[in-house]
Amino acid sequence: MLKKYCLLLVILLAGTGLLAQKLTIEDVVIKRTYGQKYVTGLASLNDGLHYTTLEKMGKEIVKYSYKTGEKVATLLDISDLKNDSVKYVVDYQFSSDETKVLLMTDRKPIYRRSFTANYFVYNFVTKELSRLSNGGEQQLATFSPDGERIAFVRKNNLFLKSLRFGTERQITTDGEFNKIINGAPDWVYEEEFEFNRGFEWSPDSKQIAYMKFNETQVPIYHMPMYKGMAPEHKENKLYPGEYSFKYPKAGEKNSIVNIVVYDIKSGHNILMDTGKETDIYLPKIVWTNSGSDLGIFRMNRLQNKAELLFANPNTGDTRLIYTEKNSRYLETDFLDNFQFLEDNKNFVVLSEQNGFKHLYLYDLRGVKVKQLTEGNFDVIKFYGYDPAKMFFYYQAAAVVPMQREVYGISLDKKKKVMLSVQPGTNNADFSKGFKYYVNTWSNVTTPNLVTLHEISGKQIRVLEDNASLKGKLAAMQLPHKEFFKFKTSEGIELNGWMMKPVPFDPEAKYPVLMTQYSGPNSQQVLDQFSVSWDTYIAQQGYLMVCVDPRGTGARGEEFRKCTYGQLGNLESNDQVETARYLAKQPYVDPRKIGIWGWSYGGFISAMTLCKGGDLIRASIAVAPVISHYFYDSVYTERYMGMPDQNQEGYDKNSPIALVKGIKGKLLLVAGTADDNVHYQNTIEFAEALVQAGVQFRMMSYNNRNHGIRGGNTTMHLYTMFDEFLKENLK
Repeated sequence: MLKKYCLLLVILLAGTGLLAQKLTIEDVVIKRTYGQKYVTGLASLNDGLHYTTLEKMGKEIVKYSYKTGEKVATLLDISDLKNDSVKYVVDYQFSSDETKVLLMTDRKPIYRRSFTANYFVYNFVTKELSRLSNGGEQQLATFSPDGERIAFVRKNNLFLKSLRFGTERQITTDGEFNKIINGAPDWVYEEEFEFNRGFEWSPDSKQIAYMKFNETQVPIYHMPMYKGMAPEHKENKLYPGEYSFKYPKAGEKNSIVNIVVYDIKSGHNILMDTGKETDIYLPKIVWTNSGSDLGIFRMNRLQNKAELLFANPNTGDTRLIYTEKNSRYLETDFLDNFQFLEDNKNFVVLSEQNGFKHLYLYDLRGVKVKQLTEGNFDVIKFYGYDPAKMFFYYQAAAVVPMQREVYGISLDKKKKVMLSVQPGTNNADFSKGFKYYVNTWSNVTTPNLVTLHEISGKQIRVLEDNASLKGKLAAMQLPHKEFFKFKTSEGIELNGWMMKPVPFDPEAKYPVLMTQYSGPNSQQVLDQFSVSWDTYIAQQGYLMVCVDPRGTGARGEEFRKCTYGQLGNLESNDQVETARYLAKQPYVDPRKIGIWGWSYGGFISAMTLCKGGDLIRASIAVAPVISHYFYDSVYTERYMGMPDQNQEGYDKNSPIALVKGIKGKLLLVAGTADDNVHYQNTIEFAEALVQAGVQFRMMSYNNRNHGIRGGNTTMHLYTMFDEFLKENLK
């Protein structure tokens, strides 16, 4: 009888969803069981009528029709190549006439964006596959515009491969680790100006412009490397080894950068004149569409002034075309969204001239033609210009900061269209010629929906609806993000989301875990889908909460830049205010509020613990920036100014200075081989904690970088988080 009763109870509970499947740590951080599907490797073909994608785990390049969305052909099947060296493709690039394709395989990361790989060229006409080079792994291989050559970097030097003759030419010979880099950025340029290729072909394929970094005077950072496991460094079995690389901290010497143009016919290298001052940045090079000039961006060390120079590639002479200034700083998206138009008469820039990020049109003399977009909102991305219809296409957060829409606006500004239909996060990929686009949309309750459209907005076909994922999730009753906003004691309105346990009892008192990143121009409060660690925590019976503090993006220049010179101060104040707001909610246990974060988020987690007193019960700080003196020159000086000009800002806004305010529990975590946020931060913070008599828990992960991954590391890391939260918040 008891067995029958128990069986009936199980059936009834299943019917109410109370026995719905629970997420596991392995699901969300290892297997990513509930990850979304995307359309990968999307590339528009020259005719603007077809596109290709990379499918079957990188084993097929498939051609589709924009008009119908139907498959036209499989252009390349790796299994047909009968070449053991190419088992799958990570990325691909067509030659300009689309008779050849450059295949990337065996990708091995160096830093965040840099990597080595093996490249192969497949000829669609002859059906031949050939290795790009037999001299070792390559970097950044790129077709010339005429498809006759490929340029690439190997061991800090720039090389040229002739596809017609099969010959390889070494353009530079002075490249040397920790001294000279040709054609690729140094560590700090790669990380903070967010690019990894430092060379550009001229439109006529006759010249290559490249960056030359002289790192000789940049201080070296040394990281001890131990034997370890997964991977194992056997050479360090008895005595630790060392990885040493050039890393300029705030106020220290940077690389001296030159821009050089290599002429293929003569073999000559021509130095471009970027001025006598060498303590500057040259973060972007881009050819005009005619090829008569090379555009070079020059920025001062404080990064509040950017200049566009036009260089004569044959003589090296330069002239100033355009200047952008700001009272505080210029963000890197100013560089990312710059475009010369095909008319060879104008260019488009993203500027904050009126307090919000908007698109502006200038002619090639540097004269402003007009402001293209207007309003109290930020443009996020410039997609491009259709000269046939005289329309500019862009992404903006024009409705609310948490969402993204896709728009088009005419040159005369008389017609503006919203191409995205559903509220949430939209991003578009346009065909060449702008006749079609692929829109990727999601919101907090709906995984990616990828749809193909005519430029009119008419939907042609659904390319990916994540139906299988929706099916998995339907029976799980997962918590979803609910948006909210509140005003701080200073009258500042902040946006946030909250995930409540399912089922949720409004009469109960729940512990809270706050999550955040909080870095300049970042955003975590976005209307987009994910099943993540946050979801897992909410399912464990916590209220999971995220609030974007002052300094974050899509709310205009003043909100974004009010943290200038005092990084960490206002952001942590706002997180403390968030905790105060939550403590007043009837369903929150005010004695059990915690916070966690990684990198900048780890820094703010530590700062919030220092300032939060009895309010913040527990904090997890992973790979935190503890002192602005310890972080790199480009990022730190952009937002803090020079150390010798803002000593108070550097000194006061550090957990080390505030350590005596800690009353809650702290878990401090870092990888010993973090090339980005150095282990030095964690060790110095630990020492300050010890000397202040603050008890804390600390975990160091051997030989791990900023991502703290490898072998069983990730599983161990998140299991530790889980146990720490149960000990201190449950």
